Parts: sequence; C-alpha cells; structure tokens
Amino acid sequence: MSDLRFLQLNAWLNQYFNVKVSPQLISGDASFRRYFRIIVDNQSYIVVDSPPNLIDITPFIQLADSYSRQGIAVPKVIASDVEQGIMLLSDLGDVQLLSVLSEQTLQQYYSEALQLLTDIVKVTHTEAGGLPRYDVAFVERELAIFTEWLAVHHLGLAVEDVNRATRSAFQLLTENALAQPQVGMHRDYHSRNLMLQDGQLKVIDFQDAVIGPVTYDAVSLLRDCYIRWPDSDVELLMRQHYKQCIDNQIIAADTRIEQYRYWFDLMGIQRHVKAAGIFARLNYRDNKPAYMADIPLTLEYIRDIAARYAELKPFSDWIDKVIIPAFNAKKELQK
Repeated sequence: MSDLRFLQLNAWLNQYFNVKVSPQLISGDASFRRYFRIIVDNQSYIVVDSPPNLIDITPFIQLADSYSRQGIAVPKVIASDVEQGIMLLSDLGDVQLLSVLSEQTLQQYYSEALQLLTDIVKVTHTEAGGLPRYDVAFVERELAIFTEWLAVHHLGLAVEDVNRATRSAFQLLTENALAQPQVGMHRDYHSRNLMLQDGQLKVIDFQDAVIGPVTYDAVSLLRDCYIRWPDSDVELLMRQHYKQCIDNQIIAADTRIEQYRYWFDLMGIQRHVKAAGIFARLNYRDNKPAYMADIPLTLEYIRDIAARYAELKPFSDWIDKVIIPAFNAKKELQK
C-alpha cells in the first residue's frame, strides 16, 4: 500500500469520525484489497482499502445489500467512498470457519454452511440489474488461467502441448457447467470466506457473485482448496446438498443422485484447475508467493477425481505424470 493511499484512508476516516483514528492492518487477500481494523468509542470496525483503478467497490456494496435483504448475514456497509475506493464495514471478528474445523465439527459446520446456499441461490440481481452469467466465455477464461500461468509460465511447457492435453477435458468441463441448473452463485464459497461470530456463520468476499451452476458453491466448500476431508465425509455432505436442492425445488425432483454427483465432481475439477492457475498468477503477477503452497492440493484433487471418469482418465494421467512431477521438480530447483 502506497503512502499516498494510506494518507487518503486516514484523512477520510478522520473526517468521517471527526476524531483521529489509527488503522491497524489485519490482512490482505488474493486481490489488491487491504483490510484494517479501527476502534472508535469502544466500537470495532473494518476498513477496506480497494484502489479504484484496480477493484471497484460498487459490486460489493450492491451485493451486500442484496444478500442482506435475502437474510444472509454479511458485513454491513456503514459508509463508503466509491471514488476513493474506501469502505467502512461492521466487524465480523477474526474467526474463520477453517480455524474451527475438525473431523468432529465439520459435519455440523458444513451442514450449516450448505443451508446458507438455499438463500444464496436466490440472489440473482442487485439494484443495478441481473448478475453476470457464468457462460462459455467465462468458463473458458478461467480454464485458460491454468494454461497460461501454471503450465506455460511456471512450468515452461509448450502451449501447443498443453492445449493438446487439455482440449477434450476442458470442453467437457465447460459443457458440464452449462448443463446444470443456473442459480445465484457466490463463486468463492469456502472455509476462509465464512466467519464464525457469536455462534453464527457469516459470509464475506461475495463481490464476484454470478449466475452459474448449482453445484459450484457446494463443491467449492466441500472440496476446499485449502484443506481436504475424507471422501466419506464429503459424500455425506454432498448428498445433503443434493436433497436440499430437491426439497427446495432448486433442481428438478427427478434429478438422480448419479447425475448430481457427475455435475458436482466435474465442477470441482474445473474449480481446482482454475485455482491452480490463479495461485501461480498470484505469485508471478501480484508478488504473492505464499499461494504457491496451495497448488499441490488442487492438483491432487484434479488427478484423483478425474480418474473416476473414463472420459477424463487421460487428463488425470497427464496431471499425474507431467504436471505434478514438473511442479515438484521446479520446487526442488527453487530451494
């Protein structure tokens, strides 16, 4: 964060509260945003610094309103300055869901998180209009991040070879995303974007919400990029979401569990392909190397889940025999 941005942030806060405040940096995230905490009159607030030339805060403000109207617990936007890219939010605390998960608690907390999706699917527009569509171009852009940043930029593979190895798999993943019922989708729904405050789960980082496939948020949660749970636990929770979708008429009553599982599994592969690419991009483009440590788990997910389907077995083998060894070899060289 530049000195100028910090001065702007301080000046705005001092004017808003009419007292001198001392913002304390608490975190950044995978974008260019920064988060600060301030305490005024014994009340804690979160301040978001979002350089307007990089990330517009308008979608966050509009979606916070839409989510709140739907009864979803999200940070309250107390004040904002769109031109400067500053928001003052209610403070949801520091307890991420990830920090309280264990084999003993995951069924309870994940069940609660899945229930929240019943309301999230209903958020398909804001006051500005309908949310963007997770269409063919959208999915293809996300998959291309893997090719550009992980396979070619990081591993040095020839783009022609990568395209040859991924073409049929990427086409199948794209078709799968479009074949599913389309609903309101958070698009980054996982254990680091759910906060636990006073025993209640609260949702953050929803600014990239779109209308997209019904299984996306569920598989994002259950096959988390940052932690892996036993298949038996994921199966139980996946079945819960399936039943939840049937009961709430989110998917057709005659949708079989086998069809849902296929949607779910391939959607998870697509998300992990995208995530692996984004983690590499965060390292090279945004100077955030810590995310490189999260790539191995995403590759393991891709390899293991793709291997369950004959049409994706060649892709699984390529990940297993080419991408994972190349990634490990590059890691050894950089030690």
